[in-house]
Amino acid sequence: MRRRLTAGAVATATGLALLAGLPISSANAAPSTASTGTSEYTVVAGDGVSAADALAAITAAGGTVVSSNAAVGTYRVSSAAADFKAKAAKSGALIGAAARKPIGYAPNPSPVEKPITEGRGGASSPGVPKADPLDDKLWGLKMVKADKAHAIEKGERGVTVGVLDTGLDASNPDLAPNYSSKLSRNFAPDIPEIDGACEVASCVDPAGTDDGGHGTHVAGTIAAAANGSGVTGVAPNVTLVELKGGQDSGYFFLDPVVNALTYAGDAGIDVVNMSFYVDPWLYNCKANPADAPDAQAEQRAIIAGINRALNYAHKRGVTLVAAAGNQYDNLNDPQEDTTSPDYGTDPYYRPIDNSTCFTLPAEGPNVIAVSALGPSKSKSHYSNYGTEQVTVAAPGGFTRDFFGTPQYNQTANNILSSYPLSVLQATGRVDADGNVIAANVFKDCTAAGKCGYYVYLAGTSMASPHAAGVAALIISRYGHRDFWRGGLTMNPDLVQARLVKTAAETACPEPRLRSYANEGYPVAYDAYCAGPKSFNSFYGHGIVDAYAAVGGR
Repeated sequence: MRRRLTAGAVATATGLALLAGLPISSANAAPSTASTGTSEYTVVAGDGVSAADALAAITAAGGTVVSSNAAVGTYRVSSAAADFKAKAAKSGALIGAAARKPIGYAPNPSPVEKPITEGRGGASSPGVPKADPLDDKLWGLKMVKADKAHAIEKGERGVTVGVLDTGLDASNPDLAPNYSSKLSRNFAPDIPEIDGACEVASCVDPAGTDDGGHGTHVAGTIAAAANGSGVTGVAPNVTLVELKGGQDSGYFFLDPVVNALTYAGDAGIDVVNMSFYVDPWLYNCKANPADAPDAQAEQRAIIAGINRALNYAHKRGVTLVAAAGNQYDNLNDPQEDTTSPDYGTDPYYRPIDNSTCFTLPAEGPNVIAVSALGPSKSKSHYSNYGTEQVTVAAPGGFTRDFFGTPQYNQTANNILSSYPLSVLQATGRVDADGNVIAANVFKDCTAAGKCGYYVYLAGTSMASPHAAGVAALIISRYGHRDFWRGGLTMNPDLVQARLVKTAAETACPEPRLRSYANEGYPVAYDAYCAGPKSFNSFYGHGIVDAYAAVGGR
């Protein structure tokens, strides 16, 4: 998930990667709040509080409103007052304030967010027959039976899937045919102190770009075009919409996420994929005794803001799909949180109470939460699980799957999808001339000479887009005309019901306690699978099945 719930070895579910690394120079970058002595916050008004009363309370606490989202009662606020958060927390009109405070260091992404380098080449699970050149590597498409589904339904252009992520590289020839520049938006301006120098003067990257890479990979799994180039997505004919709500560095803050979700509802987006968690708290708790009062208020504000935005989008027809997270945690009984806050100040030990603490958006209302599997259908070692949260399971990757066989420890046991050339060049995996100079990077060019690049990632971030793609196929097959906005639409409750009903029920392993010791992971990764074949903590209602979902037998 974010922080992205992504790649290989796995440390966090989607909150930011650990805050470490060298200072980033902000030369030639747009001014930030750090240079003016002010900080930025997202303030959430109390239930039923008017805009006028919220504005008065923000002003009284020493803040200035920069922008607002009337749909959910959130305000982006600038303040030079050192005690602004504390004053906001004490206000009867405000729930609290979530900080966006620059720390002066770029995050050092954990391995779970980087292209896979672990593993070796050799035997791997076969993918689908080659509609596109690299499809034989897409075992995930085969697991969810997307290849069979495409004989019935490849998706309708009038179905839109929002990729709420770090961006989307629309120059990739697999994504360009399905990308909507008209609908795409950037809600997360660069913050130089964490994202590096801004690429453009406004610090608002143009739509169709991705300086993080994560969103582009997610988008390819959902809807890479079946066009003779690169790979084929789960729903290769639907429309992709970039909803940039994550920073280039991988953080996902409250204000951009809320604004992206409410926009999705207003714009008539049919499905939104969310492979992240909202920073800076892995778990947002209502009143954790380990937290100071202003931190408690901040978390209550995040819970209220995200839940309101999710409900707003759902009410307006958006099917919401999210990664379950990469902390290898039983979300029915989460372990202590030692990684939060991951931004603005040092993390500290926090006991987690399941009834009052939530990882968001995965545990938010109306969200389809997806756990991750390796090609053997084993729960990936990193994947969160739990009967209260996991709705369905999908391919996410697991390098060390198939222990004791030739397929063990294969890079190809992960998920191959599109990736931005600029990010590969910046990380030294592709040279300035576009030549691949690192292992496990694939280049495929069209007859016209337009080239796309592809890498392996693993994480629940990779599982969620498989489910989002199947949801898009369901709407394409069974949706009705949207006479207000155009295209197709379908009640998200009905989409979820069909996704769940047609998922392939999968029983818990025997023994039910899954140890990952053979794969080289400590006892903390051990996971107990609870529940019957029809619904359990590893697979939820089952593995998403695109073929059954569109009416196949």
